[in-house]
Amino acid sequence: MRYWIIGIAALLLLAGCHKKEELPAGKRTDEVAVRIGDTLITQEDIAQRLPLLSEKDRAFAQTDIGRQNLIQIITREKLIEADARHNQLDQDPEYKKLLEEKREQLEKTYDDFAQQLLTQFWYAKQQTDGPINVTEKEIKDYYAKYPYEMTLKQIIVSNAQTADQLLRSLKGNPSSWNSLSRQYNIAPDSLKSFSFMPGEYLPNLEVVAANSPVGKVEGFFKTPQGFHIIMKTNEKRLSWAEAQPRIQQVLENQKLDELLDSLKTQYEVIIYDKNE
Repeated sequence: MRYWIIGIAALLLLAGCHKKEELPAGKRTDEVAVRIGDTLITQEDIAQRLPLLSEKDRAFAQTDIGRQNLIQIITREKLIEADARHNQLDQDPEYKKLLEEKREQLEKTYDDFAQQLLTQFWYAKQQTDGPINVTEKEIKDYYAKYPYEMTLKQIIVSNAQTADQLLRSLKGNPSSWNSLSRQYNIAPDSLKSFSFMPGEYLPNLEVVAANSPVGKVEGFFKTPQGFHIIMKTNEKRLSWAEAQPRIQQVLENQKLDELLDSLKTQYEVIIYDKNE
């Protein structure tokens, strides 16, 4: 706002210096605010600038004096642009280099958005009337079998030798879990202790946890994440309201995996870069 107030007197004086010019054919005076050579600043240009202003400046720009100030600011910008082009600054190699870099960046942004939007449309179609649609009966049947949530803590290490040493130590002294976890655990914080319903985590670890009493150290188990040592710390029954959206997501993910597996065959997916 300060910029507007300081410059307003000079800008309004400048406004009185414009010559009256004939408008191009087909343009009405109520459509055009300013003409700079062959460049027109239209009422639409001014309206499009308003959402870009702060709330206070936008309110000021909607007064008579504020609107004139905004017009003069846009006019100054267009004058600078016109003179820059006249002096061929738009042909400067550095300007063209930076402009091309921005074009590539925007094209990448557009391509990413297009891909994300197409994915969203695909998901919406599959969820509505496609193979990953989940019915109310399927959710109720799953809840009848798995109405509970387990809480698990785990230590993940990168090699079997360390996992074996830790497992021996923990079985002999389970109270050392926290200190050994701080020293050796490579799991992200979100996976050091977490709760899950059956179907929300790794199947082999879910089975072990489901059949393990609370407080017992189990392991170690190899997965693509590393070597796991686990301990179930709690198990509780969930209400229908708590479980329903989570079960829907579990079933949808399972159906999605099946669909994508079939698509891999259909589109002949071959992965050459594999982590052993």
